[in-house]
Amino acid sequence: MDPIRVIEVKRSVYESNDREAEKLRASLKERGIFLLNLMSSPGSGKTTTLKQTIARLKDKWKIGVMEADIDSDVDARAIAETGVKSIQLHTGGMCHLDAGMTEQGLKELLTAADGGSEAIDLAILENVGNLVCPAEFDTGATKNAMILSVPEGHDKPLKYPLMFSVCDLVLVNKIDVMPYFDFDMEQCRKNILLRNPKATIIPICAKTGEGVDEFADWLSDRIREQKQ
Repeated sequence: MDPIRVIEVKRSVYESNDREAEKLRASLKERGIFLLNLMSSPGSGKTTTLKQTIARLKDKWKIGVMEADIDSDVDARAIAETGVKSIQLHTGGMCHLDAGMTEQGLKELLTAADGGSEAIDLAILENVGNLVCPAEFDTGATKNAMILSVPEGHDKPLKYPLMFSVCDLVLVNKIDVMPYFDFDMEQCRKNILLRNPKATIIPICAKTGEGVDEFADWLSDRIREQKQ
């Protein structure tokens, strides 16, 4: 009897997605659009951070936001209140977005912005709240970023290595509550850099705005680079 044939389906899916992601990244570069893929656990403060950041950047850059969730349009409505273009992406139960889904959402975002590629300088994808699945799929974003909140603990880079490995930027949010949690910022930095020595780390408090200026400056620098 012939041995059972094993087909590596996951590998082929990833490889196909990676090719689509590279095509999307090249297209974004040609159009001068910077796409940020923002990931985190649920409740880490993604939407609040974005609202603070948009307030600092919306007079400098044309911004659009794609909110990805399994259901509801709560976050898209919250972002729309800032005055920038916002659309809601429903994943149909999936815990992540891939490159094809991101490209589809980007087309809808540009349509909503009513001006084609010139209508957006900065596109932000607020990915589904999850520290596992979103890290496994390249969305085609120019850069990946994530938010780690203080209540989650400084050990998360050790427990979820891939997420921290694929992110160019880590925002450590809710630093205002550090006195009430067993959170070691220096150890957190060490754990992040252990997974990704090139990661930029910015402590912030989305509620008060502390540190958000530095994040906004980081984004502006990346947008300028994308347009060169």
